[in-house]
Amino acid sequence: MTDPENKSIVDRVLHVLVCIAKAGHPIGAKRIAAQVGMPLSTVYRHLGALKKWGLVQEHMATGLYEPGATGVLLARGFDQNSYLINQSRDEISALVESTGESVGLLVYTNEQVVCIAMEESTLSLRCSFTKGRAHSLMYGASAKALLAFLPRLLQKRLIEEQLGHDPVAVDALEKQVAEIRKKGYATSEGEVDQGVWGISVPLISDNERLEGTITLMAPSLRVGAREEELIKMTIKAASRICNRF
Repeated sequence: MTDPENKSIVDRVLHVLVCIAKAGHPIGAKRIAAQVGMPLSTVYRHLGALKKWGLVQEHMATGLYEPGATGVLLARGFDQNSYLINQSRDEISALVESTGESVGLLVYTNEQVVCIAMEESTLSLRCSFTKGRAHSLMYGASAKALLAFLPRLLQKRLIEEQLGHDPVAVDALEKQVAEIRKKGYATSEGEVDQGVWGISVPLISDNERLEGTITLMAPSLRVGAREEELIKMTIKAASRICNRF
């Protein structure tokens, strides 16, 4: 993480905004200050600017903060104009239709995995991956597929920051991501949601840039003998998306 003392004013304001967005619920100024490592007076000053632009709003009764209405405009613009979403949408729909399972589009951002699109099947699936929700980079097929194809120095730093207290876990994860990079995809079962299996294939552009990952998710009980078939179908869908970059 960047040292708060070395951040520009813009960085600090955005750090406060991201903290509120990642909270997942209304959050108080004192907790924001603790999480971003800034004086409370500085946080209040930044909150004032963010409120002015509608990026955050304050509950009159509780004094807690949450994302503001301007975020709706940003989200709408992202949905309509995102090149990655536009190039992936029809392949995601086709994969959902052909497999009967849910498929998500996820990206690496701000040291986390964020789901930017999700198309759910008509069959039941209890899964914590929903559009707009962030997850750890350390667990699950989506996270590890992204982690495996990040630049090596960044990958190493992220692993050490998250697991540095446990050398055994660091070594195990580094071996996992090396194998994922070799195979070109990641699978997991029960790492994020109990009883859920996933296959995730990174989306790599012609210039070797990691754009995101496409992930198919299904209850483990429904996968059974279909595992290899689901892996192949997801790989093919990802390949067709990559050919558009």
